[in-house]
Amino acid sequence: MTMNPQQQAHARQRIESMRRQFEQKRQVADALAQIDHKIGVYSGKGGVGKTTVAVNLAATLAHEGHSVGILDVDIDCPNVVRAMKVAERPQVGEGNKMLPSERFGVKVMSMGFFQQNEEEAIIWRGPMVHNAINQLLQTTDWGELDYLVVDLPPGTSDAPLTVMQNLELDGFIVVTTPQELAKIDAKRSINMIRKLQVKVLGVVENFSGEIFGSGAGEELASELGLDFLGSLELRPEYRDTSKPTVLLNNDVLGEYSGIADKAKAALEGG
Repeated sequence: MTMNPQQQAHARQRIESMRRQFEQKRQVADALAQIDHKIGVYSGKGGVGKTTVAVNLAATLAHEGHSVGILDVDIDCPNVVRAMKVAERPQVGEGNKMLPSERFGVKVMSMGFFQQNEEEAIIWRGPMVHNAINQLLQTTDWGELDYLVVDLPPGTSDAPLTVMQNLELDGFIVVTTPQELAKIDAKRSINMIRKLQVKVLGVVENFSGEIFGSGAGEELASELGLDFLGSLELRPEYRDTSKPTVLLNNDVLGEYSGIADKAKAALEGG
């Protein structure tokens, strides 16, 4: 069957789009080739402490002697720069690759470095978010890392989907809080991960204790046949934001060390 000119033009556009997508994925794979394990920290909703978990997990792994990076791809609200108290912006190295800044033994890359004013909202439509995420993935030179912790955008829409499709993560840690609504949203995010056929390393319950209660994370893990990685108690020590709390309090470090050990075991288990 012979195609008319309009059909031919449409076919060429589809081929060109597929070529661009393949090239993007190849560049991302090249950029991440020296990283042993890539762990996504994800939640179905904002406000559950996902960034706090990602930052403290990265600091814990570095404290244990691993080479670690943290990538903040929450384009709308990039908070890792402030949470890690990073003052210096990334430098430009060979081949115009960006060299991540470093703090507390953790290499850091975030869209937050490129905001002129961190108090201004980033108001972008889907294609701009997609392009920004791909730029971060393609142009960062991480060097050799044992672990890259990826702080994902919350929700199940375009931004986290872009990351999941373009960054081949080895597994996800899903963060919930004890409240019923957070548990429901965490379940939605887990179902999204499973549809994309990526491993869920387990569930973490944040803000656990007398104020908000406890148990939702363990219930969620049990319902979905997942590992429960641990609870993180709501403590006054988190008020000190001078550095990741695991570097300030041994009890918090103990909680995160347990979570890190279980996550590493899940990664090694395939």
